Amino acid sequence: MRITLKNLSILLPITILSGCDSGELSETNTPQDIPEQAVVQTIEKEQAAVPAPEPALLESMAVEPVLSGEALYTSDKAPDSMLYDKPQKVIDGVWSAIGATSPSRYENSGHNNNLSFVITSDGVLVVNAGGSYLLAEALHTEIKKITDQPVKVVVLENGQGHAMLGSNYWKEQGATVIAHKDAAHEIEENAAAILEESKEVLKEKAEGTEVVMPDETFEDKKVIEMGGLRIEVLNLGPAHSPGDIIVWLPEKQLVISGDMAFHQRMLPLFEHTDTAAWIVTWEKFAALDAKYVIPGHGGPTNMAEVTLYTKDYLLYLREKVGALIEEGGALLDAYDIDQSAYMHLPTAEFLSKRNAGQVFQSMEFE
Repeated sequence: MRITLKNLSILLPITILSGCDSGELSETNTPQDIPEQAVVQTIEKEQAAVPAPEPALLESMAVEPVLSGEALYTSDKAPDSMLYDKPQKVIDGVWSAIGATSPSRYENSGHNNNLSFVITSDGVLVVNAGGSYLLAEALHTEIKKITDQPVKVVVLENGQGHAMLGSNYWKEQGATVIAHKDAAHEIEENAAAILEESKEVLKEKAEGTEVVMPDETFEDKKVIEMGGLRIEVLNLGPAHSPGDIIVWLPEKQLVISGDMAFHQRMLPLFEHTDTAAWIVTWEKFAALDAKYVIPGHGGPTNMAEVTLYTKDYLLYLREKVGALIEEGGALLDAYDIDQSAYMHLPTAEFLSKRNAGQVFQSMEFE
């Protein structure tokens, strides 16, 4: 089957932008405890070729209990903070507050993505403004416990609510907010409605949050020199959402991937997501040869892990759906595609069938 790449022309649905995914969990539908043996062997094989992470990163990669059902929605690792979890050191100078693996909820205060920051001798760069004014303030409180350097730059990984709704807090602190031009377009078109939905979900936790536009936008690449450190903000091509960017620190061999890469949860696919284009873009991402990866969702890891649960998952779904279409199968048949190798991931219990259906509907027109 000849594959052609579609243009990312469908605007991001408002309910998706606010928190990267939505859906109700069924308490009777529990994911498997472990992946299939073949997947485990693939992980071991790919990880063997990757340089050993630093001890701090190994500790952060420790296996945690899989959350599902009600626990997925109600867990909170930092009950004394708006943050779902406090920042953890990934490597020297780079920290990340890892968000919940569930959709944006009152219980996790809208912190369901990773809020990362890079500390230099000439200021701090933050990746993602956070999903509200108060969440941004909570992250800043933790940053000030670690360094006296001011936050000078905030980079938005895309135009989703949990990436940009805290921007007005950071602007009040004098920081410059930067986003890709497509992400800025999404904010301009949809942010008012996203804010209203956020207020419904977060209630009083959304206090002080206002929609503001980025101070600067770019198209393909923006290089920031801060404290002698080169920080490259890159748009490598179509991926999960319009305006997706990555933050690459070549001297540290570390990439903050945004929604280019997922870990420790199943990725969601939407109407605007072009999976064929994402796979092509992934090759540029892999060419960076990063030693450390802070994904958009899930804890810090390496390229083997994010490849397995992002690119390889996309390839698997497209292969199965492609065969189904060639055999004359229908949309309902796509829902029965075997995804057992991935059902141990949080959110898989309500995303797997939707993902298969989305791939089927898009591949019908390729």
